[in-house]
Amino acid sequence: MDIEQKQAELIEYFVKQAEIHKGASLANLIVEATSHSSLFGFSEILSVPNVVQLQGTEHSVFLDLLSLFAHGTWNDYKSNSGRLPPLVPDQVLKLKQLSVLTLAETDKVLPYDNLMQELDVSNVRELEDFLINDCMYAGIVRGKLDQLRRCFEVQFAAGRDLRPEQLGGMIQTLETWLNTSDNLLHSIQEKIKWADTMSELDKKHRKEVEDKVDDIKKSLTHKKLHTVSRQTMTFEGMRRSSTLNLEE
Repeated sequence: MDIEQKQAELIEYFVKQAEIHKGASLANLIVEATSHSSLFGFSEILSVPNVVQLQGTEHSVFLDLLSLFAHGTWNDYKSNSGRLPPLVPDQVLKLKQLSVLTLAETDKVLPYDNLMQELDVSNVRELEDFLINDCMYAGIVRGKLDQLRRCFEVQFAAGRDLRPEQLGGMIQTLETWLNTSDNLLHSIQEKIKWADTMSELDKKHRKEVEDKVDDIKKSLTHKKLHTVSRQTMTFEGMRRSSTLNLEE
């Protein structure tokens, strides 16, 4: 099963569970979802009415926690840990994985020093083990570890949930892509029309040439027959003349 299909199935499962849980049991479900080793998308769970209704209740911190996993990073958690629930080790790992995805959104070459600072990793060996075992093997990123340049070259990174402020930019990007596609389609259609026109002109020109060749062939044949006819008449005249001379 590929990562996209597995994600879809997990999201569907947790959404259905969130629709039937409330209060403390829903808070526990959020902890379960944010601890799951294969789940990296949370916006669908965030939009479930029961989850939204946690706002203003004694369990509202778990709504904030879920929002953090949807859009935030490990550094964001450290900055707000005083008003968020403590994390279990699986949640810490998950948030650090998500932090790598956030960094990869804007930079495809991630220096080791930056990564170690963002992830609270103390040495290169620990960092590379994390990138290999917890990121690349998990299928959320692909890339190359460059020990000489001390950086991670990102070739692929799974996308994170869109932050609300990103929506406008995403819509603009899609509109630009749509306009570009329309222009390209129009250009292709114009070229097809031009090609069709040239093809018709080529056929017409070929037909004109073939007609001229046929006319020339007919003309040459006619001239040849006329020449042969004259030669035959001349030969007959000479033969008759010779016969008359002999008779005299």
